[in-house]
Amino acid sequence: MQKWKTKVGWILLAGLALGVALLWYVLLHEDRQGLLRVTALDIGQGDAIFIEAPNGYQILLDAGPGPVVLRRLGEFMPFYDRSIDLLIVSNPDKDHIAGFIDVLNRYKVSREIEPGTLNASAVYATLQDSLKRKNVPQVLARTGDRVVLDEKHGVVLDILFPDRDVPTLATNDGSIIAKLSYGGTCFMLMGDSTQGVEEYLVHLFGPALHCQVLKVGHHGSRSATSAVFVKDMAPEYAVISDGKNNTYGHPHQETLDTLNNFGVKVLRTDLLGSVTFVSDGKTVRPK
Repeated sequence: MQKWKTKVGWILLAGLALGVALLWYVLLHEDRQGLLRVTALDIGQGDAIFIEAPNGYQILLDAGPGPVVLRRLGEFMPFYDRSIDLLIVSNPDKDHIAGFIDVLNRYKVSREIEPGTLNASAVYATLQDSLKRKNVPQVLARTGDRVVLDEKHGVVLDILFPDRDVPTLATNDGSIIAKLSYGGTCFMLMGDSTQGVEEYLVHLFGPALHCQVLKVGHHGSRSATSAVFVKDMAPEYAVISDGKNNTYGHPHQETLDTLNNFGVKVLRTDLLGSVTFVSDGKTVRPK
């Protein structure tokens, strides 16, 4: 009897220690120390960007070509977190949206934003069906729209493009372009946007495009990242989301040359894996 009581005592003590350790894990994770974190996830040839504001508000901008996004999210979200505040579809091509189907099956999602371009693929149809079945509100993005991630810290995401209805545009031309800002720091998120749209933005916004970090359009394809755009934006860092040894040859040398000519430091997911930046509202740096 005494041995049984001793054994139970040890079990209770171990359970208490585990509970305390779990509590500390949660407290440490939830203390974000006023930092905004932006991560280009390593999901192969595609795009997926995970954003977490100082207050814990989370955005997944694109989700890559398949379920690998779940593994990558598990590296940056605690195991107990099963919700995401906002999904953003920059464009409806498979390498941006297929992973959302798996995300919707695992996480509770509060709403979704998309550009309004169309895709006839089965993947796009399945995603639309999943969003409806999960009762996720869907919104069309338009220039001037603002998402407030963290009101206390002043973290906002502004939609720069599209500025019109885009169902007849090619999916890349109609990509959502957004500017994520925190204090004196910002990130330019380009989707698969093309040089023509970049130069249109230069005409519309000029110096207001300046940001420290550029998420390079279309995985570093020569179809994006014009010299005119990079000159006006004047980024310190450029992130390229691409797959190792991809069949497209991304990033193209022309794009790397343009960035190099303007002294931009390039970070690539095919070489580095997932790339994270942190901002305290004053400075931004790779982690």
